[in-house]
Amino acid sequence: MPIQSVNPATGEVAARYDEFTPEQTAAALDAVAAAWPAWRDTPVQERAACLRRAADVLRDRADGLARIMALEMGKPVRQGRGEVAKCALACDYYAESGPDMLAPEHVAGVGRRAMVRYEPLGTVLTVMPWNFPFWQVFRIAAPSLVAGNTVVLKHASNVPRCALAIEEVLTAAGLPGDVFRTLLIGARQVESVLDHASVFAVSLTGSEPAGRQVAAAAGARIKTSLLELGGSDPFVVLADADLDQAAETGARSRCNNTGQACIAAKRFIVHAGVYEPFLERLAKAMAAFKAGDPMSGDTDMGPMASAALRDELQAQVERCLAAGGRALMGGAVPAGPGCFYPPTILVDVPTDADVAREELFGPVALVFRVEDEDRAVALANDTPFGLGGSVWTVDEEHGLEVAARIKAGTVFVNGLVRSDLHMPFGGVGNSGYGRELGAWGIREFVNVKSVCVG
Repeated sequence: MPIQSVNPATGEVAARYDEFTPEQTAAALDAVAAAWPAWRDTPVQERAACLRRAADVLRDRADGLARIMALEMGKPVRQGRGEVAKCALACDYYAESGPDMLAPEHVAGVGRRAMVRYEPLGTVLTVMPWNFPFWQVFRIAAPSLVAGNTVVLKHASNVPRCALAIEEVLTAAGLPGDVFRTLLIGARQVESVLDHASVFAVSLTGSEPAGRQVAAAAGARIKTSLLELGGSDPFVVLADADLDQAAETGARSRCNNTGQACIAAKRFIVHAGVYEPFLERLAKAMAAFKAGDPMSGDTDMGPMASAALRDELQAQVERCLAAGGRALMGGAVPAGPGCFYPPTILVDVPTDADVAREELFGPVALVFRVEDEDRAVALANDTPFGLGGSVWTVDEEHGLEVAARIKAGTVFVNGLVRSDLHMPFGGVGNSGYGRELGAWGIREFVNVKSVCVG
């Protein structure tokens, strides 16, 4: 079955690739397994140097890689260049800090001598999504490679050119052959990859159903899994918030990457005392986003990544309207070619409607009015997800108190929710488990070994 690269702005097929046969997949995994002992035994500083060179290659190729993203999943080239730059920072960060994060830690009071060691275990399978096709991969691959593991990538089937470009970047950086391999496979081959003796862990970023399937497959084989799934992130605006700052940031969070981000603000929960002025500002800020050709440098929003994704979003919007909601702006598929969808604001949606707790993966904001802070927190937590969230108030200390009450892996006060190299990133509830980034991320996929003398 061919794997296709389709331009979502035009619907044109840009490239076709043959999916790996099971025999080709097995041969690739055998090659990666054979490459692991030498990579494991390579001094950590030399492994780190490969990642440092990868950062240079990424920066040199930023324009071309951004163009691939634009053509394959619709990301505006300006945002694509920013994504590549963030990947380069990740490579630099783990090249610089990774060796210290992996250094043995001495423990006092246990025997004559005791230490904790962080040792590589083998091959990490990464099952990655299309929405940030470079960043999602590098934030797992960079720490895993520095740690001495090998990596195989099963990327989303609509971004094969991105997947192959990542392997080309690492090869150009001097990574030894077969230490990182891209597998052009569909979802049905994931279990056979997990069956391979060298694969000891899987990291998946994607939908809740995909996470359940991969976690079950990994658990059945007693293999480690890390899941970063969806979110229905609350954006809580308290009565004393800076409304201009909150609305501008909220619009960026909802419309960047055409709203296709797990940690984008999804549910705007606004104190009744500032509801109308905030809503007016949010609508103005969202309307200012310019949709168009993702290859153009002045485009703010490209198309959604596929017609199927746009149709799914439209169905959710229609369910919101059927439940009693009202479209303040947008809410309908525009005429013309491409998978475009307008910035949309829905109000008056009943809080007990199923869609009010779901993830809307596109530029659609649900805005709720609440009478007090306690109700705001309760509504923020009224979702099975728990990935990100934000609180808006001029009282920073009080904002921290409210943030502590929100069920999520990451909460920002007066800031855009984002993943940061220095901080653990992940979710709770149906948003998944495990942590990426920082020292937490590099230690997810190692053997934490206790070593004692006497």
